[in-house]
Amino acid sequence: MRLRPRGGRPERLGPAAVHGVAAVLLGLALLHAAAHGVREPRVALAFGAVVAAGEWARVTLPGDREHAPLGTAAALAYALLGPLHGLPTTHGVLQVAAVTGLGTLAGLLPLAVPAVRARLRPDAARADTASRRLLTVSFAALLFQPLYNSGALDRAPLTGPWYGVLLGGVGAVTALCDAVLAAVLHAARAGLRYAAALEDELRSLLGIGSAIAATGILVSLLAGEVGLWALPLFCTPLLLAQASFRRAAAIRATTGQTIETLARATEVAGYTPPGHARRVADTACALGRELGLGTRDLALLEYAALMHDIGQLSLVEPVPCGATAVLPAAEQQRIARLGSEVILRTGVPARVGRQVARLADPHRLPDGSVDRSLPLAARIIRVANAHDDLLSAGRGRGLSVAAARLEALERLRLARGTAYDPAVLDALARVGRRARVPG
Repeated sequence: MRLRPRGGRPERLGPAAVHGVAAVLLGLALLHAAAHGVREPRVALAFGAVVAAGEWARVTLPGDREHAPLGTAAALAYALLGPLHGLPTTHGVLQVAAVTGLGTLAGLLPLAVPAVRARLRPDAARADTASRRLLTVSFAALLFQPLYNSGALDRAPLTGPWYGVLLGGVGAVTALCDAVLAAVLHAARAGLRYAAALEDELRSLLGIGSAIAATGILVSLLAGEVGLWALPLFCTPLLLAQASFRRAAAIRATTGQTIETLARATEVAGYTPPGHARRVADTACALGRELGLGTRDLALLEYAALMHDIGQLSLVEPVPCGATAVLPAAEQQRIARLGSEVILRTGVPARVGRQVARLADPHRLPDGSVDRSLPLAARIIRVANAHDDLLSAGRGRGLSVAAARLEALERLRLARGTAYDPAVLDALARVGRRARVPG
């Protein structure tokens, strides 16, 4: 299931700037290689070939973000490569950039074949990850290669375990730099706030990011002893890990299809209007982005919003137009609880069921205090659902889209702070002003 980026808003300049800097760096690196030649061409060719193979063997992570773990690990290993089979290497920062860039471009060449291009659907994600890899690997080379080539590491002296500590430190700083850069691109592409995008990237760093960095450092260390054989020997585990990631992606896709099917059950049975679940989900995700949710939270919010009306299947008679917002509070809560019980038996994350169970609970308790235990997702879906019900009712009376939206927002404001969270209503007003709420 693909989260939809914000509509109606031009993409930020972040991706264009990142691509521009990467293109300039690659151009300088290629000019330097043409003018001064390539040091240790056999070594450069071996690492470039693995980068190209890794670019071809990509993996899709949560949030529809693509990674090329093998290619990135090989490029990082080349950036941190000191001795090779006991002999010193002499390549520098610009050659690292040239090998990484050319290897990446070689991995993208199969996309020139129409059949391959149709199957892989090349998009901005590939350009983003390619530019990121070039910049972050060059940054790692900038931290390490001048120290190594100048002999400063020998004078320190940094030998034995301390050499490994140095590489680990460079790898850690590089991984953080990559997370910051990835957050810039992710925030622009997915329409997230930067803080939420950075949180997503740091969480990803603890998973596949740490595996990539560790593999790159390990290859660069062991290449000093076994030479280029370190590349196939120690990149294989990462290749096997990619198979596991693909399996997990297939499971996520199956989960998404199950949720879409369940969401349509109420429409097919005549309990809700066609497209209601999808509109509520789109509105909820727009509100979630406005309120700073990250990719993982947005995915769970979308799941819950799609299935928020499953409990209506327990009704003997459908609610007119499926508008549960007009039902008594107790009936709304009963439908939500029944829907939650169904969801908890589908294999969907339990958090989704808990969110649906609470979506009909009011923002303020009978004693006047705010219900702090109410999940943000439940508060968002409650507003999104009521908004779509009221908007559909207004359109049914012949109002224009703008007039129906204005009327729906005004009616929701009558219950501001009691049934509905004021922060969510304010977010709805902001999103509505930018014409992002699906109608």
